Amino acid sequence: MRGWKMLPVLLVLLFTASTSFAAGFRLVEGGAKAMGMGFAFTAHADDPSAIYFNPAGLTQLKGQNVMGGLTYVRNNGAEFSGTTPLTGGANASETQKSLNFFIPNAYYTRTTNSGNVAYGVGIFAPFGLGQEYNDRNTSIFRNQITKIDLQTVVVNPTIAFKVGDVLSVGAGIDWMYGKAKLAKTAVVPGVGNIFNLDLDGTGDAWGYNFGLLLKPSANVRIGANYRSPFTLKIKDGDIEIRNINSTVPFVPNPAPPPATLTVAQVFGGTSFDTKGNATISMPATFALGVSYTMDKLTVNADADWTFWHSYRSLPIDIKDNKGALLPDSDSPKNWKDVVALRLGAEYRVTDPLALRVGFVYDPSPAPSTTMGPELPDVDRFDYMVGAGYKVGNVTIDGAFMYIDRKGRTVTNPQFSGNWTGNAWLAGLDVGYHF
Repeated sequence: MRGWKMLPVLLVLLFTASTSFAAGFRLVEGGAKAMGMGFAFTAHADDPSAIYFNPAGLTQLKGQNVMGGLTYVRNNGAEFSGTTPLTGGANASETQKSLNFFIPNAYYTRTTNSGNVAYGVGIFAPFGLGQEYNDRNTSIFRNQITKIDLQTVVVNPTIAFKVGDVLSVGAGIDWMYGKAKLAKTAVVPGVGNIFNLDLDGTGDAWGYNFGLLLKPSANVRIGANYRSPFTLKIKDGDIEIRNINSTVPFVPNPAPPPATLTVAQVFGGTSFDTKGNATISMPATFALGVSYTMDKLTVNADADWTFWHSYRSLPIDIKDNKGALLPDSDSPKNWKDVVALRLGAEYRVTDPLALRVGFVYDPSPAPSTTMGPELPDVDRFDYMVGAGYKVGNVTIDGAFMYIDRKGRTVTNPQFSGNWTGNAWLAGLDVGYHF
């Protein structure tokens, strides 16, 4: 049970994870070994991260195991060139802030002496989003978004059964805790900024997952893994309105003599606080994979579906609207389902040393008509390399990943122009077998 002691610490660390490195705002960085093989791990699933990638794979482990690690993310700010409603039709350019993140993971597993039952718990971040523009008072996107930060953590107790020599099955319950932050600046065209808005709230959600692993021969494995959708409801989040303009007139005062109220007078001062609710729909996922071993070489391939059709809109309900100054919103998204193609290979140089390589084609689910500056999503190619080494009961896995975001030109009410960008990641996991 020593493995449980590290879990509370890593639960706290997980809230540094708030970026997006699969298409949309999905995070697949559940383990460094899997990263080195392009996350084509559904049929491989032979370390504690099987809890995330395919719980049926837990029956391949022996005894007790703990594993924990970090993925460092360098998100180079996306570059935009074009027009927005605030540029008055003139071409402009803006680059998002380059951001640094850490995505931790932690797992504990135990397999019975018979090898027929395995169980454990995993803690990881399956979704996250982090984008920020350089100046909330001058950004050409400030009336839409200046910062967004979505952080999630899932605690996933899991059990797996070996049904026979060919089939293993596994399932788990998922509890998600999430935090969301959003910042924007209200603007009156031709007048200027009227206030800064910040929303900050938390919520939770429940889900489930299950998987199976087939071994039709000594060299072939076939795996499948399903994770249910989450509906994260942010209730009574804090909304802070600051730097309220005290000179811009807003509503006529009906009492004689004729006069006008300024924006600050409507709010009752230059600052104002209220509450708000938001609902964030996170999609179900399904992966189907095959793994083939030839002596020291193992080759994997996965098809990984993300059912983004559940992300239809982003509703925000503000409790005190102050007339038209703080309207509720329900931004349409209407994302589409996508399939990522993942390829990976591992070559076992010696018994303790393994080298890995991977590639991913990851299409964007965001249609051009609704793509916004909170997530200017594009198709991407991911390139990975990795290595693993065993020293006694200790296993060390490392991986590097480069994300090549393909340029995308979009024209819609939010903007008209071209987006480009890239990112890189480095992951390290350390495991111990009891």
